[in-house]
Amino acid sequence: MPDVTARRPRPRGLSVRARLALSYAGFLVLAGIALFAVGFFLLRYIPEGNLWLEDGTPIPTRADLIDVFVKYAWWTLGGFVVFGLVGGWILAGIVLRPLRRITDAAARARDGNLGQRVALPGAGDELTDLADTLDAMLDRVEHTLAEERRFAANASHELRTPHAIIRTMVEVAQADPDGRDVDVLLQRIGTTNDRAIATTEALLALARVGRGDRVQTESLDLSELVSTALAEVQADAAARSIRGQVSLVPASVTGNRALLAQLAGNLLHNAIVHNEVGGWVRVAVTPGGAWTALVVENSGAVIDGALAATLTEPFVRGAGRTRSDRGHQGAGLGLAIVASIVRAHDGALDVTARDDGGLRVRVVLPR
Repeated sequence: MPDVTARRPRPRGLSVRARLALSYAGFLVLAGIALFAVGFFLLRYIPEGNLWLEDGTPIPTRADLIDVFVKYAWWTLGGFVVFGLVGGWILAGIVLRPLRRITDAAARARDGNLGQRVALPGAGDELTDLADTLDAMLDRVEHTLAEERRFAANASHELRTPHAIIRTMVEVAQADPDGRDVDVLLQRIGTTNDRAIATTEALLALARVGRGDRVQTESLDLSELVSTALAEVQADAAARSIRGQVSLVPASVTGNRALLAQLAGNLLHNAIVHNEVGGWVRVAVTPGGAWTALVVENSGAVIDGALAATLTEPFVRGAGRTRSDRGHQGAGLGLAIVASIVRAHDGALDVTARDDGGLRVRVVLPR
């Protein structure tokens, strides 16, 4: 790939304004030449020889008219050239004024100022279409860079935490060789390391589905994918005495099998982990006309409605940025991955807090 930063500047040529002015002048000269040719052609029909009117006044001959016509035709062509250059220069400046505005905005974006927009006024035309497209691109680039900066900061914090915990445990064990329990220490280190691995895998999954690439899709039965995900979390639900209410109706969707399986697994895992002992989980798949809906509800602690709306952001948890006191260690990426998968499938995601505790998550996918 060529190095853009090492690219040499282009040699300057004629500006677009100068080329347009020359084009206008050239067009007028061609029009003048065409008129000259037509006039010269019409003069052929003037009779030759000396003619007089009845009162004896001589009539100009063809040769006289041609001499006069050619003389003033050259002056006219010269006027066309001057008028075309001056008028073309002025008109080109007026036409290209929005282009200078667009260029300035692109140059500021190149220099790192992504907050500026062209915001070109006026009726729709090719230049306003270009300006609107550039503004939309700058909006997306600015949003993407902001998300990447925040994601990188959060990811570095999340990945640094388990390593800091392991280092602390090792230092404590080294400071007290006689009082340390190697088996307990290894178990704690293994648990913390597993959490770091799970966080890394979640980060990779989020990056994979968040690139904006079009995913390979096929016609799938969403109920089948949800049923498989239910079987995988059955043991965790039984360990916490969580009751399940399942309503799965065969419903086709157009999507990627691996990503939709991960979506269903994340929703069910969250519904069980962020629940109370002896609670419940409701799962329903409902086919519609052009859409299929997956709804997952669970009991649990009461969550503020404003916080529930932010749970699809990376590293946000129901208890804030602190980990659950129930011993369930999560990276806060489950619903973020779900949101990315839904966007990749042109679907819709709605996360709301239930009045009596817990969450209601509704995913709508095209059939």
